[in-house]
Amino acid sequence: MKVARRVPLLYWLLYQKLFPYFGFFRIFRYVTVRCVFASLTAMLIGLLIGPFVIDRLRQFQIGQYIREEGPQSHQKKGGTPTMGGVLICISILVPTLLWSNLTNAYVWLVMFSTVAFGAIGFADDYIKVVQKRNLGLTSRQKLFFQFIVSAMIAVSLLAMRSQHAYSTRLMVPFAKRYRPDLMWMWLGHIPHMHWLVALPFVLFVMLVITGSSNAVNLTDGLDGLAIGCTIVAAAALTALTYVSGHVVFADYLELQRMPMVSELTIFCGAMVGASIGFLWYNAHPAEIFMGDVGSLALGGAIATVAVIIKQELLLPFIGGVFVIEIMSVILQVGSYKLRNGKRIFKMAPLHHHFELMGWSESKVITRFWIVALVFALFALTTLKLR
Repeated sequence: MKVARRVPLLYWLLYQKLFPYFGFFRIFRYVTVRCVFASLTAMLIGLLIGPFVIDRLRQFQIGQYIREEGPQSHQKKGGTPTMGGVLICISILVPTLLWSNLTNAYVWLVMFSTVAFGAIGFADDYIKVVQKRNLGLTSRQKLFFQFIVSAMIAVSLLAMRSQHAYSTRLMVPFAKRYRPDLMWMWLGHIPHMHWLVALPFVLFVMLVITGSSNAVNLTDGLDGLAIGCTIVAAAALTALTYVSGHVVFADYLELQRMPMVSELTIFCGAMVGASIGFLWYNAHPAEIFMGDVGSLALGGAIATVAVIIKQELLLPFIGGVFVIEIMSVILQVGSYKLRNGKRIFKMAPLHHHFELMGWSESKVITRFWIVALVFALFALTTLKLR
């Protein structure tokens, strides 16, 4: 696929322009090389501009508000600069623009997801921190905007399906040949029911992306917890994206081969690098928090990549800790409402439960990282165990 001359990116400059004169630059046509450079670029951006962002957030007095009902040990964190997710988004998007092939529609779709969910989180953080309204956006408002963005992504994928660039069939872990289609094609033969054909797919994508975005958001409660788990999940997605776009590996693992998704490897690599760069400042004791602008953007990006590469059903393992955290909240709320105020956990999300059991914050974070790694490794093994 030829890159237009007007596209100002390093991929075009190094490979399309310099390769004819210097053979060494042929390496930049390889996805793996550009993925490594994107990851390093993202990490360096995070490390270099991190202090500047932290200082500016302090100057604008954009500090974290700590809820009184939270663990008492967290009260001392009040005032720590938040909305650091802006740094994460910049560190992801800039390397993606520099190192990926921008004629690829999937690249633009995942960047749109990152920016759109980040914008929702930014609005929520702005209302809470700047306008001093502690709850930010209401749950209904947040879900409404998340569903709208997710529906737009689903419709975009349906448009690609019409061009034979995407499939609405699910890939089921441990099942080689069972690939159910989320399109109700039989409704197309019923008068006035054509609009319902794509409804299951759209609803499924909305559920997956919105759920993932909120799951990462709920996990972001301890220093470095969410971003550490994101590094693990993004690394797993980098591997999955690469093999899905590689003709030999996709055939060997009996995956649906999608050549266009190989460019998403660069985006995933940038997400790993950006997360590492942010973790440098977010490690306990944190100098900066990501806020909703970071957690919603990362959750939306992770889920969008999983939907594109047809690993939606593997996503609960790729982001195992995120799923555990959101399920702990659902179970806690359900138990409280259905059992007359009785709770399952001392506090939800689950990481607070272990804190109240006496675990130190560092121990909770490290053990959750280990669990995240085990889940991600299991997710990768399912590619062959089918």
